[in-house]
Amino acid sequence: MAKGSYFAKHLAQQAKGAEIPTRQVLPQVNISEEAKRIYEEGQVILIDKPLHWTSFDVVRKIRSTLKIKKVGHAGTLDPLATGLLIVCTGKYTKKINEYMAQVKEYSGTFNLGATTPTYDKESSVENFADFQHITEHQIKNTANHFIGEIQQFPPIYSAIKKDGVALYELARRGEDVELKARTITINEFEITETTLPIVSFRVLCGTGTYIRSLAHDMGQALGCGAYLSELRRTKIGELNVKDAKTMEAFMNDLAKNSNF
Repeated sequence: MAKGSYFAKHLAQQAKGAEIPTRQVLPQVNISEEAKRIYEEGQVILIDKPLHWTSFDVVRKIRSTLKIKKVGHAGTLDPLATGLLIVCTGKYTKKINEYMAQVKEYSGTFNLGATTPTYDKESSVENFADFQHITEHQIKNTANHFIGEIQQFPPIYSAIKKDGVALYELARRGEDVELKARTITINEFEITETTLPIVSFRVLCGTGTYIRSLAHDMGQALGCGAYLSELRRTKIGELNVKDAKTMEAFMNDLAKNSNF
């Protein structure tokens, strides 16, 4: 993995006694020239992205296995998120923008009563506050206020670039980062279960939405703080994670040439 990547950063924390995430190591697979040609012509691969993998980790593994240059994904999932990742190969990489523009569905949980600098569990929990007085009715009513076209500030720790440098790199250097709100669309925001401090939800949203920011903003609106504790992307347009393959299953299929 490249220097400075998410997983490398966590490995560097091992000396400090931090809990280190484990990640499945997949064997390299040798594919036939015929299979390589088919992927060069263009394929759409639905992957169920595993926990702790970056989206580019998935692309890099598929690219190195297929030994072709044109491989890309249609929408980043954070390392701590799982679920549907659309990977396009060969001539089908031209379809990436089309997929990225489609409505996406997520399910997950956020924790009330604290915040984190990254708005998720990648950083330390801080700013603890009382949440016991918050009712399920308040939570659902607050969620309704986020439905529609809204202005959202992205997390400081995000891949959005300023002068060619990702905001998370600037933030980790300790540099001041000026955030600008962006117009996004939340089609549906359903609170599916409340077991304080954990709140479960389902979101249907347009492109450019940061679910981490949505969780953070919910906490601010409720007056107790919140951070995203779990996230899974379940749909992109009509494509469903139920039809996606794990990386292990995809590699096994390649090895067996069962797709051809």
